Amino acid sequence: MEFPIRLQPSLWPILLLFGVRPGAATVRLDSERLAARFGFFRAEMALANIVGWDITGPYRWWRAVGVRRTLGTRDLSFGGSAHGGVCLHFREPVLVGRFRVTDLYLTVDDLAGLGAALTAHGVPGQDLRNRR
Repeated sequence: MEFPIRLQPSLWPILLLFGVRPGAATVRLDSERLAARFGFFRAEMALANIVGWDITGPYRWWRAVGVRRTLGTRDLSFGGSAHGGVCLHFREPVLVGRFRVTDLYLTVDDLAGLGAALTAHGVPGQDLRNRR
């Protein structure tokens, strides 16, 4: 299954700095692995290493767009828009470029669809957007 990362047109000038364009920002999921591509950046992991997922957002665009880390954490974001994201939580850190990350945010177009696909492959998760 393939889930495109949502690319907000007004943010294309910023996204181009990361090599992001339509077709170069996707998440692919099969029975054993998840692979994410975001322009020049790639992450791949075994589904067995994903212990859970959450849907969060929406975000402020300046905190969400691009390849980003949060200070003091070991997370990483592949953000093409501010509408929300699926955060993957890992059992063992995943190497993405030079970073070992424990959580990866993906702003796919179909947040619920990616969550449902992960659940169908035995990865538990929840939608946190309406819990306030």
